[in-house]
Amino acid sequence: MPPRGVGPPPAAVAPVPAAAKGRIYIVDDHALIRRGLAAMINAEADLEVCGEAEDCATATSEVCRLLPDLVIVDISLRGNNGIELIKNIKAFDPRILMLVLSMHDESVYALRVLKAGARGYVAKKDVASKILDAIRRIRRGQMYVSDGVSSQMLNRIVRGQEAEVESPVAGLSDRELEVVTLIGGGLGTRDIATRLRVSVKTVETHRAHVKTKLNLRTAIQLVQFCFQWVHEGKPETALKDAV
Repeated sequence: MPPRGVGPPPAAVAPVPAAAKGRIYIVDDHALIRRGLAAMINAEADLEVCGEAEDCATATSEVCRLLPDLVIVDISLRGNNGIELIKNIKAFDPRILMLVLSMHDESVYALRVLKAGARGYVAKKDVASKILDAIRRIRRGQMYVSDGVSSQMLNRIVRGQEAEVESPVAGLSDRELEVVTLIGGGLGTRDIATRLRVSVKTVETHRAHVKTKLNLRTAIQLVQFCFQWVHEGKPETALKDAV
């Protein structure tokens, strides 16, 4: 028994565990961008990078194994594009949050990626100032797009779904847009067919549909448009220069 007047020793107090860091996975085919993002994210007390990949196949396998809280995805990737990766990951586990990072026109891609299952879109030119804010907002259950795109989306809702779409590539399907991206990256029809695991005839059909939708008359005009679209991200300028 303890001495008279002395109570029992206080019960040990279990330490309060620190809040778990948000685990981020990065998918981008440029090593320098991955390193820059990783350095920026790992410098934050509440975030950490748990893995990275340069292509869809690797990303799909590792995300399914690591189960990160949020995946940062570039649209232009080796193999299937980022939109397909988003769909695959959301089908596997809808709880995994997705944030798209891209050099392409946000007004073209933002709505596409949101429909695919992403929760936000950041243009690569705005990475340094916006990526951390976007990550935190999405983790709080919000969505993240620029003020300009947010206004465009609200205007389209007010005007109805039949409102005129300004971007010339907005009428392309996700697969057609993927073919445009691969053509712009320098791939020929057979290489694209191999990359997408479809027949040459299927790729030729996609090319024909793109030409028709964009009012391009020749294969040269198509290639010129695709190249400028991929390397400059300005569909209006690329289309004007191609025709």
